[in-house]
Amino acid sequence: MAFIPFLSKKTSKDDLEIVRFVITKFGYRPKSLEIFREALTHKSLTNISGDASNERLEFLGDAVLDTVIAEMLYVKFPDEDEGYLTKIKSKIVNRKTLGSIGHDMQIGEILKYNKSRSIKIETIEGNAFEALIGAIYLDGGLESVKKSVNHHILRKYVNLNQTLVEEIDFKSKLFIWSQKNRLPINFEVVSEENNGNAWKYVIKVSINNQEYGMGTGSSKKIAEQEAAKETLELIGAL
Repeated sequence: MAFIPFLSKKTSKDDLEIVRFVITKFGYRPKSLEIFREALTHKSLTNISGDASNERLEFLGDAVLDTVIAEMLYVKFPDEDEGYLTKIKSKIVNRKTLGSIGHDMQIGEILKYNKSRSIKIETIEGNAFEALIGAIYLDGGLESVKKSVNHHILRKYVNLNQTLVEEIDFKSKLFIWSQKNRLPINFEVVSEENNGNAWKYVIKVSINNQEYGMGTGSSKKIAEQEAAKETLELIGAL
C-alpha cells in the first residue's frame, strides 16, 4: 500500500481510495482532497446531493491537457508543420481516446454518479479523466500535470506509435520508421516549375544521406507523399 504521510486517522475510506487511485493511475500524490472529490463527482449525483460537480474541472482539465500534449508533440516532432501536429494532437485528445483512457483507468469504479440513470459510462469516465487533470493542475501546478502525462498516462494508456501509424499519410509512416531505426531522414525539393496553368514539384527522400524514393505532384505535400510512398516500398516497410 502506498505511504500517505499527510492523512490523519480521521480520513475516510472513500478519501483513502481517492488518494490511492490518483497515486497509482496518475503518479501524483494529492495535497487537497476536496478538489479531487469534486473531480470524481458527476453532475447526475449533484442534482440529488447538492454538491459541486466536476464540470468546471473538466473544462479546466481539457485546456491544460491540450497545452501539455501540444508542447510534447512540438518537442517530439521538431520538423513537422502545424497541420501535422494538430492532426496528431486531435487523435490523442478527442472524446473517443479520452473515454478509452478513463475506461482503462477504471475511473467508473471510483466515480460518484447516479447509477439509477442510463448513462454512457465511457463518456463520463473520459470527462472525469479531464476533471482529474484539472484537479492536479490546481493542486500541484502545470509541471505536475506534465510529469503525470508524460511519465504515466502516455506510457500506460496511450500507444503514441500506434496513433501515428493510424495516420493515412505515407510521410508519417516513414518518419515513424526512421525514428524506430534511428536514421536521419530528409525531404528535398529537386525542382519546382510552373507551366502557366499549374505547378509541378519533384521531391526526393534521403535516408542517412542515401537517396531513395522520388515523387512528383502539383503541390509539395502531394510530391512528398509520393516520394515517401516509393521510399517505404523500397525499404520494404509498405
